[in-house]
Amino acid sequence: MVEQVNILLVEDEKKIVDFICRGFHEQGFTVEHCADGNDGFAKATAHEYDVIVLDIMLPGRDGLSILKALRKVGKTTPVLLLTARNELDDRVEGLNLGADDYLAKPFFVEELVARVHALQRRVSGDRQNILAVGDLRLDRISREVHWRGQSVDLTGREFSLIEYLMRSPGRVFTRTQILEHVWGYDFDPSTNVGTGSV
Repeated sequence: MVEQVNILLVEDEKKIVDFICRGFHEQGFTVEHCADGNDGFAKATAHEYDVIVLDIMLPGRDGLSILKALRKVGKTTPVLLLTARNELDDRVEGLNLGADDYLAKPFFVEELVARVHALQRRVSGDRQNILAVGDLRLDRISREVHWRGQSVDLTGREFSLIEYLMRSPGRVFTRTQILEHVWGYDFDPSTNVGTGSV
């Protein structure tokens, strides 16, 4: 069975684009391509992709700037960086900004495909267990919460409440819904959660 993978490719060198797209299409991957960094960032923020393959050197916004901005707005889509500059500083900066992998040009398309598959395997579980909204990140397995990279100490009830709210960012919940899902109460109008401990 062919794995369904939806990829955003942000690369401006036509030969490399043709080379990558051919290899991805042979795998049954769906590929959307942008040759400009500004367009790439717009697509990456407006749509959901399984993996973003991102060149560092681009017209318009450069790859590292795109990556930094994506992570800042809470986009956790796996990003694989492509670079002709195989210097250590570029690789380290990319990884520190939140890249999941990198590949230096020139490369074999088979290796790129293998790395995409590896990213898919690695994040398939994480997507269910990691919640991120803006600068807030919650790990449902380790039960850790981080705000702007800083660890936040929460009680078990506080963790459950934050997790419940983060599952549907921007949604307004009723008091009844919160009581039922977080406190496990059958709703009692006389219950005053504000006076109890969490």
